[in-house]
Amino acid sequence: MKQLLLPAGLSLLLWGHGQQAQGQRVVLRADPATDTARARYGPNRAIYRHLFIGYAPVVGAPAGPGADLRPVKSAEFFLGVRHKFRLSQALATGFDVRYARLAYHLRQNSRKVLPTATLHHSESLVFSQVQLEPYLRLSFGRRGNVIGNYLDVSGWGGWAMGASHHFEDRPGTGGGKRTVVVERDLRYVRRWPFGVGARLGCGRYVATAHYRLSDTFTSQASPAYVELPRWVVGLELGLF
Repeated sequence: MKQLLLPAGLSLLLWGHGQQAQGQRVVLRADPATDTARARYGPNRAIYRHLFIGYAPVVGAPAGPGADLRPVKSAEFFLGVRHKFRLSQALATGFDVRYARLAYHLRQNSRKVLPTATLHHSESLVFSQVQLEPYLRLSFGRRGNVIGNYLDVSGWGGWAMGASHHFEDRPGTGGGKRTVVVERDLRYVRRWPFGVGARLGCGRYVATAHYRLSDTFTSQASPAYVELPRWVVGLELGLF
């Protein structure tokens, strides 16, 4: 009887040790750092970032005559990346880094003085900007791990890496069908715009508004140049 029990006991002992070792190997395969990072990253978690794109027409009129604009076409196209850091269930903060192309398309009429009184087939002032926009977010409504409904208030500033005057004449000079001219590095416009903004969002869909506090023109500009509209109001789409 002892001769039968001894091999059976050794077999059970070895089987149990193998099961314990296998369980330990499973535990060792886990990556606590990765699991923690996944738990902290998400639309309604501690950290999140995503891309966005949008279009915001210029709203309002110039401060005086001489710079009438073409509506809707005068607008800001923008794209960037948004970083969000949750402070509580209802409150978050973060910042955007974006590229914005702001174009003021000028009406060609007898009142035009910006930048000259010469009339063209089409004409515009274009600002290519890199902008930084810190913001504070208030979220509302019930939600899970999603963006949900929110209101952002922000301040923004940037650098106009490109400022250019575009115009097209038809027919063109020298017998051509059209002539297109681009004047770059304009000295009469400011290169460091700044302002405030607000966003009202529902998931990936956002209504956005920005107000420019800085002036368009420098002291070197003609006194006849009037301030251009400061508001852009439009729509944004989150890419996530």
